[in-house]
Amino acid sequence: MGGILMRKSGADELEAFYPIRPECTADVPKPRFKPRAGKTLSARRWHAGFSEDGHLDIAKVLRRIQRGGVHPAIKGVVWEFLLGCFDPNSTFEERNQLRQRRREQYSMWKAECQNMVPVIGSRKFITAPIITGDGQPILTSNHGEQVNCGFSDKKAIQWMLLLHQIGLDVARTDRALVFYESEANQAKLWDILSVYAWMDNDIGYVQGMNDICSPMVILLENEADAFWCFERAMRRLRENFRCTARSMGVQTQLNTLSQIIKTVDPKLHQHLEDLDGGEYLFAFRMLMVLFRREFSFVDALYLWEIGFS
Repeated sequence: MGGILMRKSGADELEAFYPIRPECTADVPKPRFKPRAGKTLSARRWHAGFSEDGHLDIAKVLRRIQRGGVHPAIKGVVWEFLLGCFDPNSTFEERNQLRQRRREQYSMWKAECQNMVPVIGSRKFITAPIITGDGQPILTSNHGEQVNCGFSDKKAIQWMLLLHQIGLDVARTDRALVFYESEANQAKLWDILSVYAWMDNDIGYVQGMNDICSPMVILLENEADAFWCFERAMRRLRENFRCTARSMGVQTQLNTLSQIIKTVDPKLHQHLEDLDGGEYLFAFRMLMVLFRREFSFVDALYLWEIGFS
């Protein structure tokens, strides 16, 4: 019966899980990944991987994922383990307690942000500056009062100067998906990125983080749970977004890619050298956001699952 269900959901395919806006279908790459009975991690095999008190046989789960990825019906809960939100050796009760503490922590951070910028948490988001460089509010009529008062704190000013840029990026994120036709869903992505930028004093927000966060928002219904998945993903990927005057965040990966191509396909490497592309800067965006914009949404998730496992 499990195999029949897997074949049936593979036939409707992933359209039911990640529907594409009709006007965008011609411009979106056709996904190559399809759930395969006996290879893809199904809901039945996922639940069978837990002991009575909640310990997860992670080795068995990872072997299944490496063979065929994760079925869309359970991607969210599986990703929480793949990204390290939960210890496979923990119990159901321990995870429930940790989840609750994290939700409370996220609510506290979000309340701090909302106190400064009331539009946060309103199911709306902004795409225009809300303060001047010296911290004075810019009055607009888009969503009523956007900033409670003037600010002199450097951290608060720098954070608020980022918010409209986050909004502009959110408005461009995965626009082919029906999911983001909803402003409330866009606002959820904006809220998470805004709160993250507030709590991460080192990186804050850099363009491209929206592409990393978007799958978490789609896969996990609870906003706080999606935030913590994104936070864990950023622990792995934060160096991708750390750029200075001397180096780019993915410079090491670009160098590695160059060496691999030089070894595997010397003629191609020489051709790129002749075209002045030997530094592989064309791959900058690919590596920075893990091929989110090169592959279909479905295939990018599959690639991540293989990489995270």
